[in-house]
Amino acid sequence: MNLRHQISIVFIATLMLFTSFNGSANNTEKNPDPKKDKILVFVLKNILTRGHFVVKDLNDDFSETVFTNFIDALDPSKRYFTQKDIKEFSRYKYDIDNQLLADNVDFYNLVYDKFLNKIKNAKAYYGEILKQPFNFNKKETIDINYADAPFAKNEKELVNYWRKQLKLSTLSRIQDKLDKEESKLEKDKTYQKKSFKILEQEAREEVLKNMNDLYLRIEELEHEDWFSAFLNSVVGAFDPHTTYMAPRIKERFDQDMSGKLEGIGARLSRKGIYTEIFELVSGGPAWKEGSLEPGDIILEVAQGEEEPKDIVGMRLDDAIKFIKGPKGTEVRLTVKKKIDGTTKIISIIRDVVELEETFVKSTVVEKDNKKFGLIDLPRFYIDFTDRNGRDSAKDMEKEIARLKKENIDGLLIDLRNNGGGSLKTAIEIAGLFIEKGPIVQVKYRGQDPIVKNDEDPKMQWQGAVVVLVNELSASASEIFAAAMQDYGRAVVVGGNQTYGKGTVQSVIPINNFYPNYKEDLGAIKMTIQKFYRVNGGSTQIEGVYSDIAMPDRFSYMAFGERDVEGALAWDKVAQAKYTKTNSYENFNDVIYKSKNRIASNNNFKLINDYAKYLRKNQDDNSFSLNSKEFFKENEMQEEYAKKYKSVFEYTSNLTFKSPAYEAALLKKDSILKDKRAAWHKNLSKDIYVAEALNVLGDLKLKNNAQVVKN
Repeated sequence: MNLRHQISIVFIATLMLFTSFNGSANNTEKNPDPKKDKILVFVLKNILTRGHFVVKDLNDDFSETVFTNFIDALDPSKRYFTQKDIKEFSRYKYDIDNQLLADNVDFYNLVYDKFLNKIKNAKAYYGEILKQPFNFNKKETIDINYADAPFAKNEKELVNYWRKQLKLSTLSRIQDKLDKEESKLEKDKTYQKKSFKILEQEAREEVLKNMNDLYLRIEELEHEDWFSAFLNSVVGAFDPHTTYMAPRIKERFDQDMSGKLEGIGARLSRKGIYTEIFELVSGGPAWKEGSLEPGDIILEVAQGEEEPKDIVGMRLDDAIKFIKGPKGTEVRLTVKKKIDGTTKIISIIRDVVELEETFVKSTVVEKDNKKFGLIDLPRFYIDFTDRNGRDSAKDMEKEIARLKKENIDGLLIDLRNNGGGSLKTAIEIAGLFIEKGPIVQVKYRGQDPIVKNDEDPKMQWQGAVVVLVNELSASASEIFAAAMQDYGRAVVVGGNQTYGKGTVQSVIPINNFYPNYKEDLGAIKMTIQKFYRVNGGSTQIEGVYSDIAMPDRFSYMAFGERDVEGALAWDKVAQAKYTKTNSYENFNDVIYKSKNRIASNNNFKLINDYAKYLRKNQDDNSFSLNSKEFFKENEMQEEYAKKYKSVFEYTSNLTFKSPAYEAALLKKDSILKDKRAAWHKNLSKDIYVAEALNVLGDLKLKNNAQVVKN
């Protein structure tokens, strides 16, 4: 299957999920608490107008933005509303601001009521369409750039929109099946290929099943879910990073930030009407107990000796509520075992579960008679509720100390795909590499910038440092990388520039402003500040430009904060007072040498060509729905894509090993051992890590400075 074909499938699937989880619902129950909705609107508008970094009037322009955002959230692929519906909604297009000022949600109620009926119609649409084979001889096309597509003129045209989308999904599946049939024939010359008619029927049946599963999830959504979509249309009109978090979402956010939760230590997924064990968390209570396995189905949940509760058909979030619980409490699960279909009751004592993959980890590699440490930092995590809990700064300090015992000669810090997190820990981690001084500047609206300093003169690592980033390194990652770059303390290598999120959000519980309301109202994550480097420039939009840019798949893509609608602008403030370390005597030579290596490297040349190819495909949103033309286009794309088949088939001769302290852990924990082995294997095939280590090996500290290894 070629890349363009894959994109079409992923794009459609994403649209479907986006629709279902951004406001869609088929819950016919009326709003259970209209007062709560008005309270949320009242509190949010007051918090935003008084505390958001941007001063924004609630006027007609604001109203139009909310109008567009909410309808797009409910119907991004233009499958529900017609032009007649939009005309009906438009009577409120420039009045939403006035409604919000009056704590009125009439616009929302109108759109939602209409939307409920549209959802009811949807099953009839796709069910009827998928009953009969499509006419694949018809000459027609579909453009999946729905953002620029008009709404259907009427119900007849709306059904045609559905037909085309379902036809494309079916055609894509047929292509997959044809490819598999050819593969089977190559392996077995006696194999009898299935006819197009049979493959087409199988494809339609699979699309129907997927649609039914989708609408099963839609029907599970409650008032809180779809009203959250409206509130996010309101708060998102201030900037893209200001969001309303319903209680369930806030709980997940806290879990992500702390990297831990209290429960049984199992990741759950929805399989039809059942809750299934997807994965066990290494070291967690379920893993230690030993009876649960991936693929097992949970039928009932009991709290200790209480009567069990049937969770079959229950929405996943609600099932998780029953299974999770405080440390030390017992949960009894009635489980249908995957291996033999038997039913078993499993008792587990809940505990604090640390999500290992969210934490710092390190490895050691030898190259050219030197030993280097690599630290992977996936997130700047912190537990706001426990000062003595783990956080990324403490863990980084500890990990560096462990690597120093390995007598490393340099340190590579991998921040790729690190979306940020705690500013506090970013400052503290930067402080591990300098004596002391300013790390970042932050600015509230209408005020002078505040310089945030590292006050601790201790340096945990005085040796050579390389920071590896990509276009998904954002926020706190950019603060750390920028500080290392501005001080001349590290060489920043990776994508051309990082994501460019230079804004600071504060999470504010809404009950703080309405304390007498007993129910949890959730929280608002609101932009209150902007980041500025110590050199004065903002990381907003611009991000951090790498000292050494390496081609990657995102090089030419519309990507990053600069491509987000409504993103705040770049600006600058006065430079902070800081003294550059300029740690290296050959900084410019190392960069020059690396750039020459990259320019002459055939792998990087191929990656650069591949990035251009991806950019071209990003702009190509039109597909033929005629089977012959579709297959021909697909064949041409496959031929063109063959030259990129080996684009990331790179293997170094490097061997990565866990530091000595992990040896005992790996003996006891087979899951962790397997995860480390997979990580090390991937690192040995990582061309970006290989070049970053080349740079690290070339760096020479000034004044013959010696690395303090122990």
